[in-house]
Amino acid sequence: MKKRYTEEQIIKAIKEYEAGAKVDDICRQFSISTGTFYNWRSKYGGLEVNEAKRLKDLEAENNKLKKLLAEKLLEVDAMKDVISKKW
Repeated sequence: MKKRYTEEQIIKAIKEYEAGAKVDDICRQFSISTGTFYNWRSKYGGLEVNEAKRLKDLEAENNKLKKLLAEKLLEVDAMKDVISKKW
């Protein structure tokens, strides 16, 4: 079963590590692997909760904009094909 953690929980785990808790203890507490913890630390290390939420919002907006751009590029490509054909 895959469990999703909130930014608050992730940052709490990282702060516990910075306070001196062992990685194994944190991983056991959150039922995650050490690899997952180190991925969290690389992504959320040094962030506060509000900064992490803003990061997540920005990533979602960025993905939305990338999708829109790809759709528009496909439309432009299709229009060029239609225009280039002789009727």
